[in-house]
Amino acid sequence: MKQKRLSRVFGVIAIIIATLACNVSGNANETPNLQPPAELVTIVDTPNTPNYTQVPIQHQDMPVNLPQLQSGQASDQNSSVTADENKSNGGDRFTYEQFERPFSANTMDTYFPNLDIIDTYVFQDDTWIYGAIKVVDRSSVTIGPYRFAMQLDVQLDGKGDWLILVLNPSSTDWTTYGVQVYFDQNGDVGNLNPMLSDSGGGGDGFEQKVFDQGIGDDPDGAWVRVSPNDTNTIEIAVKRSLIGNPFAFMVNMWTGHNTLDPSMFDYSDHYTHEQAGAADPVFPNFYPIKSVYELDNSCRIAVGFQPTGNEPGLCFVPVITDQPGPTGPTCAAYGAACNSAPNGCCDNIPCSGGLCRYP
Repeated sequence: MKQKRLSRVFGVIAIIIATLACNVSGNANETPNLQPPAELVTIVDTPNTPNYTQVPIQHQDMPVNLPQLQSGQASDQNSSVTADENKSNGGDRFTYEQFERPFSANTMDTYFPNLDIIDTYVFQDDTWIYGAIKVVDRSSVTIGPYRFAMQLDVQLDGKGDWLILVLNPSSTDWTTYGVQVYFDQNGDVGNLNPMLSDSGGGGDGFEQKVFDQGIGDDPDGAWVRVSPNDTNTIEIAVKRSLIGNPFAFMVNMWTGHNTLDPSMFDYSDHYTHEQAGAADPVFPNFYPIKSVYELDNSCRIAVGFQPTGNEPGLCFVPVITDQPGPTGPTCAAYGAACNSAPNGCCDNIPCSGGLCRYP
């Protein structure tokens, strides 16, 4: 009996050995084709899964049309006329935070008409402050998304306080898509000498984001659209209440690709003149542009107050020779509505286009 059991065991072993032998390649030296173990992938729940529900932002207040009367206007250099010479058409003064650089770095052989500001406008009503930026040509864009910005100085000291940054819009309908609002909470924009170069002394710029595409304390805080009247103009709207309801402020406009960075304000404080370069060959020690490129900005428009002419970055202020107007409590202040009478506004502010302002 014991012998029979051993015979069966040896028989099973023989069958197993024969089976294994059949699976061995005829070439004893052949290397087995071993595959690495499959990578283990952990599947996590994402916002795109059916179990996730996005709550749409409920907008209550939306801009409609810009007011008929402007609160200010400032033109800017058109560098398309000198682009074939690889230089700006004036207006580039790095030391004074004035940029006319819609060009590629170093060679300046690529000109970006979509970044070249030629005109800027400011409008306002009881709810909104509007900025309009006209460039040479938005239709010739050959690069990815680019940015526009409106900077406001509400302290009137040359240091930017608010920055409304927007991606290039695609529609004439107002949208919050691509719109962000930043605040300089620690006051380091402009450093020690606002609008003057403090090379190597730049801070963290506009470090506090208070609005991001409808997310914030007010989902209706800021908007952007393509002007329905001009495809080369974009319009920005920001709620007065979002930025502290300023009565008087200075404002200027910006364009740039990814070079338009809220953390880099003021640019002239983050670079030396040698590092930044210059866009005009009349400055041979610095020409061409280098680290500061594909960027343009405008001078600052005074809104709601009578400038002295000494405000940093201020646009040219014409000399007013009219006699001072009334100063009593019934006179119209800067930016207020007035009639055509020359003495309808306070002090020596002229009445222009139905508003107390400079022409």
